[in-house]
Amino acid sequence: MGILTQAIETVNNCLWGLPMILLLSGTHLFTTWKTGFIQRKIPLAIRLSLSRGKSSAGDISPFAALSTSLASTLGTGNIIGVGTAIALGGPGAVFWCWLTGVFGIATSYAESLIAIRYRVRTGDGTMLGGAMYALERGLHLKPLAVLFALFGVLTSFGIGCGVQVNAISAVVSPLVRQAAEASPRLSAFLEGCPELPALAVGLAAGLITCAVIFGGVRAVSKVCERLVPFMALFYLLGCLAVLFMNRAFLGKALALIIRSAFTKTGALAGGMTGSGIMLAARYGVSRGLFSNEAGMGSAPIIAAAARTPNPVRQALIASTATFWDTVVVCLITGLVLVSSLLSGSPAVSGTASAAGGLSGGELTSAAFAQIPVIGRPILVFGIITFAYATILGWSYYGERCLEYLCGKRALFPYRFLWILVLVFAPVIRLELVWSISDTLNALMALPNLIAIFLLSNVIEKDTRYYLKHLEEEN
Repeated sequence: MGILTQAIETVNNCLWGLPMILLLSGTHLFTTWKTGFIQRKIPLAIRLSLSRGKSSAGDISPFAALSTSLASTLGTGNIIGVGTAIALGGPGAVFWCWLTGVFGIATSYAESLIAIRYRVRTGDGTMLGGAMYALERGLHLKPLAVLFALFGVLTSFGIGCGVQVNAISAVVSPLVRQAAEASPRLSAFLEGCPELPALAVGLAAGLITCAVIFGGVRAVSKVCERLVPFMALFYLLGCLAVLFMNRAFLGKALALIIRSAFTKTGALAGGMTGSGIMLAARYGVSRGLFSNEAGMGSAPIIAAAARTPNPVRQALIASTATFWDTVVVCLITGLVLVSSLLSGSPAVSGTASAAGGLSGGELTSAAFAQIPVIGRPILVFGIITFAYATILGWSYYGERCLEYLCGKRALFPYRFLWILVLVFAPVIRLELVWSISDTLNALMALPNLIAIFLLSNVIEKDTRYYLKHLEEEN
């Protein structure tokens, strides 16, 4: 297992080195320019996301599509992922993660626009779209379309399934063992079967997910539409409570995040080692993509299912997912973690002393432990709901990619395999799952970025035409 992990990490160092950082950042800047700095239309996009809009062709409402997109992006990347980025790349990683989100709004808009523009209607009336259809119908690049769909299916089992259920297990299993300590027999039984709590978590996740995904896109979007606003608000209230407690260190935390993004930092309180600019950028950008998925081509798959009169309207709505996910939630999480390190709170310092340094998950847990009594329950609830919502969203992405490759006949076996992965993924080492997910993220992004670049003139033309009418209506 150690050799496999090392091999995957070597591949990641190549895929997520300077070339990928430049390619992803360059795409964000390029689409920002091509769309006339579409980020300035975020207020309009938010208004559109809350309006009913006109009845149009599609499977689900614009808000349901946005909720499902947010369900897949508001995952462990916002909680554990940000902590991991800080632990490995230093406080400067928060800046690069945030900047990836700001400019990623344009890429999210662009990839959603072409996904909707080239979507197709199946014989049963279902709307299908995504980078695979843009590559095939807009550019006639069938081999790249197949590669994107293939990587999409594989990625769904990593970023959308294995990582998420592993994260749920990581917070629930210790609670099960702690509760078992009250019963000597149960405690002894669990010592003889150490993997049992993790398998129980996987089984529970599999059963709950099974009840939803077999209902199709409408069932998935209906659950996400109700779950996402509640879970996001609950988590943000917890973050705001920590920020209030660390209010004396917020200015220093923000200054440190910006300064360390461009300089080598020394060790911080809490046992965290220093890092250089490249490490900060590498982990900030990769975790930014993991969090908001701008450039990956995943979120446009659900955007293409929305009822919308034109591609620009829904593309604007889809771009707000990146705004909420990274520009808002990831930044707040980063400030929570860095301010907690600077505060030298007993919760953070004590955990660091016991562990000899903080990992991403330990750092996040220690930061929320500052809230008396309910701190860690808020974090546990946040991780479980965020991860479960991501599982639902990515199950849909994987299905659509597989349907493009093999047709509807492959959906039932896929859903069955998805449930199996949910059950057994919790016993896999989390570090290996994260590494595999990083690799698949990059491989999925490449065909999608090619589609964005080659269809950039179409994106620019449609944006100018439809945006004028949208502004007149609103």
